[in-house]
Amino acid sequence: MGSVMPGQVPKLAKTNYGNWSIQMRVLLASKELWEIVEEGYEELTAEAEATLTSAQRTALRESKKRDKKALFLLYQGVDDATFEKISDARSSKEAWEVLQCSMQGVDKAKKVKLQSLRAQYEVLKMQSSEKIWDYVTRLWTLTNEMKHNGETIDDVSLMEKLLRSMSKKFYHVVVAIEESKDLNLMSVDELVGSLQAHEYRMLQDEEELSGLGKALQTQFNFGESSGRGGGHQGRGYQGRDRGRRGGRDQGRNQGHRREAEQPQGGRHEGRGRGRGRG
Repeated sequence: MGSVMPGQVPKLAKTNYGNWSIQMRVLLASKELWEIVEEGYEELTAEAEATLTSAQRTALRESKKRDKKALFLLYQGVDDATFEKISDARSSKEAWEVLQCSMQGVDKAKKVKLQSLRAQYEVLKMQSSEKIWDYVTRLWTLTNEMKHNGETIDDVSLMEKLLRSMSKKFYHVVVAIEESKDLNLMSVDELVGSLQAHEYRMLQDEEELSGLGKALQTQFNFGESSGRGGGHQGRGYQGRDRGRRGGRDQGRNQGHRREAEQPQGGRHEGRGRGRGRG
């Protein structure tokens, strides 16, 4: 059994007993020490030890040695305040049971907590803007905490919960999976992977539609800009035409006014002189 560096021992906190206990069991098992923590060993008086055979005394010494190694790892995995709770334990089994009782609580407290977790589980739903992986992580965190408090949730139940709590934009995906897949033949990882693949395609479609919309808006804005420019030019030409026509009309009107302003007698006098010469 190799030595364990202090940083490799998981640290117990007030809110992580479930995860800590799993990690410690794995660590102790990797050092072939979990069995001594779980089952303990029988301590004998000096008189009782004297009656043992040489092989039995060797086995007893080996059990004590392994027990002390396991107890030392438990000491490394707690802070100073928690260490005070197990400092009087005479074996690793006793220390483990003290931690289990103090951190996990008695059965009644566990049941109360489990009821609260079940209520959270029932109302848990995916948010409309949430990614698949983020929601799955929330769901896994909650179900793991429920399991640590005595709940039993199999993979099929977990997958059914995942499908029925998806946001509305995934409803067509859920229907397709339910009609084409047998959850009893799928793993949770396979289902999550399938949902993520659909999510990726949906995001791609949204990006393409967004790009198309921007392109159409650009064309529309360009067309409007061109139309306004042409309209101003037309009005300019029209204005110049009106100016030319107006100038010609004004000239005609001035000529008419001059003719009208000539004296009436002058015109009659001319006609009279002409008649007189004849």
